[in-house]
Amino acid sequence: MILCVCPNPSIDTYAWLPQLTIGGVNRIEKLKEFPGGKGTHVAFALKQLGVGTSLFGNWAGNNGEWIKNASKKAGIRPVGISLMGNNRKCYTFRSGDKTIENTELLEPGPEMTESNWQQFLRKFNSEVKKHEFICMSGSWPTGAPEDAYLQLLLICTKHKKRALLDCSGVQLKNALKTKFFGLHINEHEALEAFGINDSAKVFSLLKDKVSLLALTNGKEGLYLRSSTSSFHANVVIDKVVSTVGSGDCLTAGIAYGVSNGLTLEDTAKYGVACGAANCLNDDLGMLKASDVENLFPKVKITTGKKD
Repeated sequence: MILCVCPNPSIDTYAWLPQLTIGGVNRIEKLKEFPGGKGTHVAFALKQLGVGTSLFGNWAGNNGEWIKNASKKAGIRPVGISLMGNNRKCYTFRSGDKTIENTELLEPGPEMTESNWQQFLRKFNSEVKKHEFICMSGSWPTGAPEDAYLQLLLICTKHKKRALLDCSGVQLKNALKTKFFGLHINEHEALEAFGINDSAKVFSLLKDKVSLLALTNGKEGLYLRSSTSSFHANVVIDKVVSTVGSGDCLTAGIAYGVSNGLTLEDTAKYGVACGAANCLNDDLGMLKASDVENLFPKVKITTGKKD
C-alpha cells in the first residue's frame, strides 16, 4: 500500500466559456469536474497502475465529500481529517478565444487551525504504520505550519518509511532540514530554491539530504539521479491534450517503480510514460494504464555516470 498525502484537495473543473467580457456578465456553457490536488492525481494514477492506495487529505464541506466519494468509486481509500469550510475548486477555462484558453482560476480552500494540525499529525502517524511507501505533494491550507512537510518527514523516518516529496517554496526549504528518501521538483522550482536547475549540480547540493532526485524540465523530460547512477528519460507523443497533472502522474510512476523494486532505469521510464500518458487524456490529472504500457517501450533513455 502507498499513502498519498494531498493537504489541499480540490475539485478540478473544466469550464467552457466562449468569451470573457471584463466588467460584464459571463455565462459558462458547461462544466466537467474531476478529483484534484497534486496528491489526489498521484493516488488516481497509482490506482490505475494496480497499486493499493490510500489518499490522506484535509476534507471540508460538500466539495470534500464529493472528492472522497469519487476516490471510493475508483477503489482508493480516503483518510484524513475534517476542516470547517469547503475544499477549493480550481477552474481551467476552455474557449475558442485563445486569449483565455487554459486560463486558471483557483479558490483558496479551507483554513487549518492549530488544533486541526495536531489532529492531522496524530492521524498521519497512525496511517504511516499501515503503508510501505509515502508520497506527499502540493500546497497546504492557510494556517498550516511552514514546516508541515518537515514534521511529516520526521514521522516517516521514525517509522522507517521511505517518502517521496513534491513541493516548493518555504515548505521545501524547511523539508531539507532533514534527510529523506526522494524529491521531485521541476526546473523552475530548482531555480527558485537553489539558483540552478542542472540536475547534476542540484543533486550534488542535496546528496546528503536525499537518496533520489527527480528533476523535470518540461519537453526535455526527466533527469533521475541516485548516488550510484543517473538517467535522462523522455518520450515523444503525437498530440498533447492537457498537461494538467502530468508532473503528478510522473511522481506516481516513480513511486510505482521504487515501491516495486524496479531498476532506476525502469523507474525513470515509468515516470516519463506516466507523465506522457496524462497528456493524452482529456480528463484533468488522470491517466490510462493502457497508455502507460504503450508508451513505456518508446521511452528514450540516456545513461549518465556517477558525479
